Amino acid sequence: MILSEDRQYHLAHIVTDKVWGDDIVDFSDDDLALKAAKIAIIAFVKEDMEIDKKAREKVASLKRNVVEGTREWEILYKKYYEEERNRYGV
Repeated sequence: MILSEDRQYHLAHIVTDKVWGDDIVDFSDDDLALKAAKIAIIAFVKEDMEIDKKAREKVASLKRNVVEGTREWEILYKKYYEEERNRYGV
């Protein structure tokens, strides 16, 4: 999943607004809460991009040349993606 920096910041605002609006958490410092949400989203996106990269590399490294976009490629990608997610403990 590739999210632009603007989209990541927008999501951080949505999350903090929703958490505060639903009285789940009362922030003592709104800026600090927003910064923490931004950091968490950025870390998630970075980790997801790394998992995606490793899964794509595994499919590309197969001896049989699996073409991206084919059903076989999709199945293998999902399998390797899930394996990598499990390694990250996600």
